[in-house]
Amino acid sequence: MSLSDKVSRKVLDLKPSGIRKFFDIAAEMTDVISLGIGEPDYPTPWHVRDAGIYSLEQGFTKYTPNAGFTELRNQISAYLERRMDLSYDPKREILVTVGGSEAIDLSFRALIEPGDEVIIPEPSFVCYVPLVTMAGGKPVTVETRAEDGFRLTPAVLEAAITDKTKILLLPYPCNPTGGVMPKDALEAIAPIIEAHDLIVVSDEIYAELTYVGHHTSIANIPGMKERTVYIGGFSKSYSMTGWRLGYACAPEAVIKPMTRIHQFGIMSAPTTAQYAAIEALKNGDEDIDSMREDYNNRRNFTVQRLNEMGLTCFEPNGAFYAFPSIQATGLTSEEFCTRLLREEHVAVIPGNSFGDCGEGFVRCCYATSTNDLIEAFNRMERFVAKLK
Repeated sequence: MSLSDKVSRKVLDLKPSGIRKFFDIAAEMTDVISLGIGEPDYPTPWHVRDAGIYSLEQGFTKYTPNAGFTELRNQISAYLERRMDLSYDPKREILVTVGGSEAIDLSFRALIEPGDEVIIPEPSFVCYVPLVTMAGGKPVTVETRAEDGFRLTPAVLEAAITDKTKILLLPYPCNPTGGVMPKDALEAIAPIIEAHDLIVVSDEIYAELTYVGHHTSIANIPGMKERTVYIGGFSKSYSMTGWRLGYACAPEAVIKPMTRIHQFGIMSAPTTAQYAAIEALKNGDEDIDSMREDYNNRRNFTVQRLNEMGLTCFEPNGAFYAFPSIQATGLTSEEFCTRLLREEHVAVIPGNSFGDCGEGFVRCCYATSTNDLIEAFNRMERFVAKLK
């Protein structure tokens, strides 16, 4: 018997993550500066860690309600009202999940029937296409361009819609490009969404990391909240990646089946993380603002250095990534990243890991120390100079 013959065809056909390859190579090397991992370099703020520690000391280690602690859902509701001008009923419209990724997965599994099409703007994070596929849907990827600010335009959206289109995935602020959808851009696509009766799954995990103006959610646009699943979390804004905690907000008609899937597959999000998250939401606004200010300084430095060395870089207005073009070097994205890692011990991620239209770009994460950024870009500049 061959066990491989028994494995689901859908799983076998999934492409491996293009990010993983470079992590594996870097792990075998010394003196590597990684601009590849999408993770804050800050530790979780002490008062948040302390709340988690205290919960353990008190023996608060039992299951929580499936949807998450009532107090946590209340605090998420208050936070969204305070920071995002969004109103959700904590009892019926909020579900606490194991990271934002589980919330996205639950959204797709609760909404997709076999053959339903899901529009996914690219370049974008690597999980969307596989999760749609595993839910039985058909991913329909559409290209966004640097000259458009990597935004989804009305023309591109309209052209991708068919009679099988059910969901629009909105990944803004965007990993890997740093692109955002400002209010006017969201208002431009809202009538199309409404006219075709689409559901929006809006991954706004980087909402707090917006550097020009204030973040606007698609759910803020009139007529959109009732057809939107809002995805948020704690990993990026509070530097809580390892705590694995996120949430979904949506009308009860969607949250209820999502909770049912979560109930059977997960039961509840980590108890200790929920106690820590309550503290983060209550007293963490200043932490967010401080980290965002620092990221903004690193963002400006990153864009300046990349442009100085001849790698044309679109100005990212969200998240903590730069997405420079490397086409002038004559190398493919894979070649550039492989040689940079081997020759200068700097890890960045090929743009085509985030969709075919990312070819000719690389992703650089600037959520690392300023000293490491300085050294990494000095090495990269030396590498680029050798190619001329």
